Formats: sequence, C-alpha cells, structure tokens
Amino acid sequence: MTAAVGAARTVRDHLADRGYAAGWILVRALPEPVARWLFARAGQVAFRRQGAGVRRLRGNLRRVVGPGMSEPELDRLTGRAVQSYARYWLETFRLPVMARDRVAAGVERNCRGAEHIDRAHAAGRGVILVLPHMGNYDAAGVWLIERGQPFTTVAERLRPESLFDRFMAYRRKLGMEVLPLTGGAHSPADILIRRLRDGGTVCLVGDRDLTASGIEVDLFGERAKMPAGPAYLAVRTGAALLPVGLWHEPDGWGQNIHPPVPIPDSGSLREKVAAVTQRVADAFAEEIAEHPADWHMLQRLWLADLPVRSGTGAAGPRSASADPH
Repeated sequence: MTAAVGAARTVRDHLADRGYAAGWILVRALPEPVARWLFARAGQVAFRRQGAGVRRLRGNLRRVVGPGMSEPELDRLTGRAVQSYARYWLETFRLPVMARDRVAAGVERNCRGAEHIDRAHAAGRGVILVLPHMGNYDAAGVWLIERGQPFTTVAERLRPESLFDRFMAYRRKLGMEVLPLTGGAHSPADILIRRLRDGGTVCLVGDRDLTASGIEVDLFGERAKMPAGPAYLAVRTGAALLPVGLWHEPDGWGQNIHPPVPIPDSGSLREKVAAVTQRVADAFAEEIAEHPADWHMLQRLWLADLPVRSGTGAAGPRSASADPH
C-alpha cells in the first residue's frame, strides 16, 4: 500500500511539474488578450465548482467583511477574489517575457510610501518589506529591482523538487536573490541577517505561518498565527520593517508601503517580536480591508480553523517565506 501511495504521489508530482512547464511555455506564446480571456474563464469555472480552496477563501473573506455583508454580496466578492488570483497566475507565467520598464511603470503609477525605503537606506539601515498574499509581489519585486534596489527573499520548498527549481529559476531570472527555506547549504536566517546588517533589502511574505514557531496575533477580531521571522530580523538587526499592501489595478498594480514599525525599547526578545508582529498584523488588516478582493488566502489562517490549536511559539526567523500563492 505504501509503495502504491508513493507511486501515485510521484505521478501527481510529475504531472504537476509538466503542467507548470507547459503553462510557462504556452501562456507566454499566446497573444496577451487571449491569455487574459483564458485565465478569466478559468477563474469563473473555479468559482462555480466551489472547491476546497474557494470555500476557504470565502470563509476567510467573511472574517474580513464581518457579518454585515449579505451572502450574495460575499459571493460576488469571492468571485472577484478568484479572478484576482487567476490574474496573479497569468502574470506569473507571463512576467519573465514582459518588458521590465513596463512592469515597473505599472507599479510606480499606483505606488505610495516609497520614501520610507529611501529614507531607511539613506540612514544606512537595512530594509525588510513584509507583505501579505495580495496582488502580485513579483511585479512589486521587479519595480524594486528597476529602482536599483536588489533584494533577498526566501522560498518555501515545493513538491516535486523540479517544480521548486522552476520557481527558484523564475524569480532569480527576475533579478531576485532567492534562498530556500529549508535544505540549503546555509541557514537562510544567517544570510538574511548579513544582508540587512550590510544595508540591504529583504522581502518576506508574512501573513501565513509555515512552521510551529508562529506568533499569535489579533486579526479582524480573532486569534491567528503569523510568522515571527520579519519581526525577529528587525529586532536583531535594527533594520526598518515596512509592511506593504498590494493590489491589482486595471493599468498595473498598486502598493502602499507603510512607515517603519517601531521596535519596543524594553522587554524580552519574545515580547518585542510579539509586539512588532501585532503591529504588522494591524497594517495587514488595514490593507486587506481596503482591497479584500486582492487577498489570495486560500488556506487556514485563524486558530479556530486549524485542526490543533497551539500557543505562541519561540521567536525565530524561519517562519516567513516568498512562497508562490
């Protein structure tokens, strides 16, 4: 039985890898209007099927909008969110062949708060940009690189390994330094700390905990767990921690870069990390509430939804990554 399960998993992994490989090749070759129509259509089909991910997305959005939104209104919001998610994947496949200046301009038109990055670097500080699963953070990454500010990020390992390698190559081709969350030659935390102390930039996705060491926060009135990593790195290095909200615009992408999160002057490392992580959660809540249709959270996030409730873990940097949505 174990061998059969392993063989079936191998087949699924191979098919997944082949599917992504075909997507990267075929979607790039299609005329852009045709590709957009196909992905919009795929989003419509996915919403109608109401699979587990779509149902989870709807439940997550209910917490964002509260009980005041009617069920039909929530259905329409969820449908828009699925379309936004489909657009993210379309752009994932096409971004490597899109003109970088066009992508950067599409972000720049709708960007607020870039001065916070510039001020931190002018003061000799490293910068940590922490983002939720919103909009398209790869487009935001291209904008940052085109500004002459290369950065380091961390990628969650995917199965199969060949698929993970494709995503690593994809983001490296865009100009990012990508570290594997696990299984690398060196600890990603050590490298991130080094980059930040050298005045560099680190980008991390920070609204979903991927380990057992997350921090409990209040998010839309309920307890959830978020990664400790961004706050830990800020406390350890003195880097400016800037929460960022992302969304889609008809003519590109929007982003709002918040001012640096203040680091408490007193308290233990755990207490400081917990306080900073809650401030990040507050900034995320503000951005998600403003652009709920562009929040692509198709997984469990709140403690009430998790199979086993767990308390706040030890602070550590491994629980943030730049995983594909």
